[in-house]
Amino acid sequence: MISKARIKWIKSLEMRKYRLQHNAFVAEGPKLVGELLPYSAPLYIAATKEWLAQNIHLLGAAKEVDEVSREELERASLLRTPQSVLAVMPIPERKLDTPSLQNQLVIALDGVQDPGNLGTILRIADWFGIHYIICSEGTADVYNPKCVQSCMGALARVEAHYCNLLAVLKEVQMPIYGTFLDGTNIYQEELSPNGIIIMGNEGNGISEEVRKLVSRRLYVPNFPAGSLTTESLNVAVATGIVCAEFRRRSFS
Repeated sequence: MISKARIKWIKSLEMRKYRLQHNAFVAEGPKLVGELLPYSAPLYIAATKEWLAQNIHLLGAAKEVDEVSREELERASLLRTPQSVLAVMPIPERKLDTPSLQNQLVIALDGVQDPGNLGTILRIADWFGIHYIICSEGTADVYNPKCVQSCMGALARVEAHYCNLLAVLKEVQMPIYGTFLDGTNIYQEELSPNGIIIMGNEGNGISEEVRKLVSRRLYVPNFPAGSLTTESLNVAVATGIVCAEFRRRSFS
């Protein structure tokens, strides 16, 4: 059984200030929770009898576990359609080691606002073996429930660091790429195996201060060239295209 106080605690984690206060976030659903549990010990799990029976091997490190009915899970859930398990996970304490980025391909996000886009970008990074995402202070919170659900467990393998993006870009000694409508065709530009790929805000793109630090401006061309198309690509879609091209070059 899940207490009213526990439900109140879980519901509070929908808001960023309480996630920071409790240093915790909510993950829901068998696939997502199953992805996260091998990497981190949950603070709390509420799950149906069936889920607990099937996943008893994953519960050893859990601090507290409640067997609940589906009706109880619905009262605690942050989702419209609750699934068979809800876990409160600790937010990992990570410090960005800038020198460690030098030989990496890194994604930097400059004011990406939509948690769904952010979650998709985390999945893209995970798929292409990109282990670091640098987020400007104005970027959406990776522990927002919508982001957590859409990233499908990528949070376990991809480190997201919030920092002064300008300061980091000035410190690193590696190519800095950015996507622009007036950039060079990505399929014709030389791409290095390491570097920072900057993706900008959904409406305004890369900010003026950050774009001054971009050393290589890229453009994803539409097809056929010069045809009338939509104004621009969704930031997560563009990230996927750019990352795929960088990794393709690694195998060429």
